[in-house]
Amino acid sequence: MSTSEALLLVDIQNDFCEGGSLAVPDSDAIFPMVNAEIARAQHDGTLIIASRDWHPVDHCSFQAMGGPWPPHCVQDTAGAAFHPAMTLPAEAIRVSKGSAFDQDAYSAFEGTGLAKFLQQRGITQLRVVGLALDVCVAATVRDALQHGLAVTLPRGGTRAVQQAEADSVFDELATLGARVVSA
Repeated sequence: MSTSEALLLVDIQNDFCEGGSLAVPDSDAIFPMVNAEIARAQHDGTLIIASRDWHPVDHCSFQAMGGPWPPHCVQDTAGAAFHPAMTLPAEAIRVSKGSAFDQDAYSAFEGTGLAKFLQQRGITQLRVVGLALDVCVAATVRDALQHGLAVTLPRGGTRAVQQAEADSVFDELATLGARVVSA
């Protein structure tokens, strides 16, 4: 990694991990790669950013409010916390999304100012891992590419809600310009 690259950890929160209210199947399998990516970034002095869903009570995405999802990642709850198996350093930048009652956000770029933040820091490349591949990771990668960032997406650092769709999501993101890698 270099100073023009950042590691982006997408929504690795308790509610999206095994045992959570909106658990991604096989999500625990990402932790060895996620932690290796974090260690590598720390060793290289690379900026580490962690996005998170940070929903208010009665968020518009919740089924009771007419949305598609069960309640998840409610602000200041254990479910919204970053998963303890992730070795997130204290100095990592935290980016919260979906914090308005009436707007949802899947991408770490939606309503967060992340694109401008990265531009101000001279970041031109992102290495992206996290949950879920077919929802927030894909939305984040698409937006990163639209902002002109080079994106590397390690297969082992993400899992999909719909596991059968994972290969097609990787293919789509590669077609858009992401570099999908095995390690």
